[in-house]
Amino acid sequence: MARTGIDTSILHKGSHSASFFDVARAAGEGVEIVDFCIPCNPYFPTPEMFDELSRDLKSILKYYPSDSSAITKKLASVLGLHPQTVAMANGSTELITWIDHLLIKESVAIPIPTFGRWTDQPMETGKRVDMFPLQERDGFRLDLEEYVQFIRERKSRVAVVCNVNNPDGHYIPRRDVIRFMDALSDLDLVVVDESFIDFSDAERYPSVGPDAVIRPNAVVLKSLGKNFGLHGIRFGYMLANPAIAGKIAKMLPKWNLNSLAEKVVHMISDHEMEYEESLRLLSRDRRSMGRELQRIQGLTVFPSQGNFFLVKLPNEWSGVALRDYLVANHGIMTRECGNKLGMTSQFMRLVVRPAGDVDRLVDGMLDYAQRFHTRSVYDTDPLENSPRARWTDPAYDDQPDNLIQYPAQRAGNEYTARRAAVG
Repeated sequence: MARTGIDTSILHKGSHSASFFDVARAAGEGVEIVDFCIPCNPYFPTPEMFDELSRDLKSILKYYPSDSSAITKKLASVLGLHPQTVAMANGSTELITWIDHLLIKESVAIPIPTFGRWTDQPMETGKRVDMFPLQERDGFRLDLEEYVQFIRERKSRVAVVCNVNNPDGHYIPRRDVIRFMDALSDLDLVVVDESFIDFSDAERYPSVGPDAVIRPNAVVLKSLGKNFGLHGIRFGYMLANPAIAGKIAKMLPKWNLNSLAEKVVHMISDHEMEYEESLRLLSRDRRSMGRELQRIQGLTVFPSQGNFFLVKLPNEWSGVALRDYLVANHGIMTRECGNKLGMTSQFMRLVVRPAGDVDRLVDGMLDYAQRFHTRSVYDTDPLENSPRARWTDPAYDDQPDNLIQYPAQRAGNEYTARRAAVG
């Protein structure tokens, strides 16, 4: 029997990861599950915001929400957007579905690996999906010029790019994305999925949303659930010129947004400072977690501007076995990437979490590694003479000005077993 009591067979059902609720129910009462699988903001909403939501929960659940146009106008007002350029939906995947049904007629180009709905949805409706493989030797970085050439050669009518890309965390500078949109102004549609862009600190204003709304064929997608740490609410929105945004908005149900989403939209403007603080904390944790992971010998850690890391496991490790081992023996839920197009089970995506949780993750990975190593796998400095250096952005190690300094001391109740053992 596994130490957590979790039957890992639930991880092998279906083509997607098991839900957090599936794993928590399998664990039973008293077992803490640490989630490195779902890319969620761990610092937002704040405890005070959850208290406010709890106080209003009765009325939130009891009464109908406002119609979608009213909630969309409020969101546009809060974000400083023109309401005719915004369409708000029950999650970004609902928007992907409607984009496929209404705007993709023949074919769509998409780099892989990426978010699976961009390949699965159009294939389900019989469209031709032109997949542009990103190369491991390049750190899965997307070369936009090569991608444009590929689109021209295949005669794709729609082009999609995810920035920041999931699962590798690669970020494309805003100026380059604008050039990409302009180079393909003759296509039926150019989509820029920015579901994770708020987590990037590479530029002060990384989004091309304001640029898309003044172009004839450009759409930008946003995922509020990921940014605000509220996946369960299911809400996202798109930006486009009024003709495109209006075409999508007219097809959405009048009450496609729930009362909880409406409540959060009205809370955003009152908690802007807390949201910005959550992004700074997460950026700090991303750098700390990257360094901790890089110390595991044989593990390749790809630089990321998202709230997750793509890692390649040592050759003798199995991603499926590691995933099962971590949840069964350490209560850690991870994302093995074998079911992602362009990936194999040697890759995992690990969500950025606070330092105490990272200690627990690395301790579990080292525990698993003892099956293959007789010496410590945490006793070398991977930042010196590492073959991974060719993938490392020179700016990756630089501390941006807006980062909060990492504390020298941690609270006594944090998970520090491994640090005590190796320090």
